[in-house]
Amino acid sequence: MKDAKTVWLPWHRSLIPGLPDELSYLHWDGSGPLPGDPADVRFLVGPSAPGAERALGPVLPRMRSLEVLQLLSSGYEHMTPLLDDLPAGTRLANGRGVHRDATAELAITLLLALCRGLDQFAAHQAQGEWRHGFRSSLVGKRVLVLGYGAVGAAVAARLGAFRCEPVLVARTARTTPAGRVHGAAELSALLPTADAVVLCAPLTDQTRGAFGAGTLALLKDGTLLVNVARGELVDTRALIREVRSGRLRVGLDITDPEPLPAGHPLWNLPGALITPHVAAFTDTFPALTADFVRRQLCRYQRGEELHNVILTTTPAEGAEQGKQAA
Repeated sequence: MKDAKTVWLPWHRSLIPGLPDELSYLHWDGSGPLPGDPADVRFLVGPSAPGAERALGPVLPRMRSLEVLQLLSSGYEHMTPLLDDLPAGTRLANGRGVHRDATAELAITLLLALCRGLDQFAAHQAQGEWRHGFRSSLVGKRVLVLGYGAVGAAVAARLGAFRCEPVLVARTARTTPAGRVHGAAELSALLPTADAVVLCAPLTDQTRGAFGAGTLALLKDGTLLVNVARGELVDTRALIREVRSGRLRVGLDITDPEPLPAGHPLWNLPGALITPHVAAFTDTFPALTADFVRRQLCRYQRGEELHNVILTTTPAEGAEQGKQAA
């Protein structure tokens, strides 16, 4: 369509029914040749696979007309180094909330697997060993949920079904329909009381490395730690020491470094259950993501406010604003 605004999508348009006909669509999933001139792109939907910044890095400086960069992940800290390459006035939006149910589901799965010793039973099965044994239950356990955004709220809602006690923690204390949310200032007092901790917090300057040696030492022996947030929240070396000693057991969907290289101690560490950053990737992923993108593009075409806009870049403040928002 002549003079239609150009949109690059990581899927073919035919897979997303209901897109506005007034826009022009090209397919680019971050691999292969570019489908057109990057200078013409007004709305870019970033690749859906982890590591999208590696594909976007060489392309963004050429997108001189870009108005919207839509990420499909909730996290966006990986884009901070690229903000200087965005034209002034570009809106950066994320996929917050789209994958909350799938991520919460995996968080609960990891927690239950650790609690009931499924990682240990799988090791016994691989050896052909039939071993009885008592394991823990979530009933009556105190589970700290750190980060009360979309994912944290979904995790807390599911925990209630297991008759345990969810304790909610966020940056600022508040009261919600789900109950009291403790502030981050209370974390050091709450950690020694927890039987399990589920990390759902975003990666910020305040949360990066928050679970270092000192913080992990506050957890009592036998505590379960599940991380479906960002690997950089946790000091990996300190975590390995605690798990190797047998004090803690962990379920990690994300790690630092990521991808976890071959031969890394976490791979074969008893008490560590690893999934390769797959929380959002279920059979519902394509439909949920496509529906969100369709709604965003309809709003964009009508000139309406977009959902999940994190920041709008300015000539002099793009990088600094991104660091503060991340």
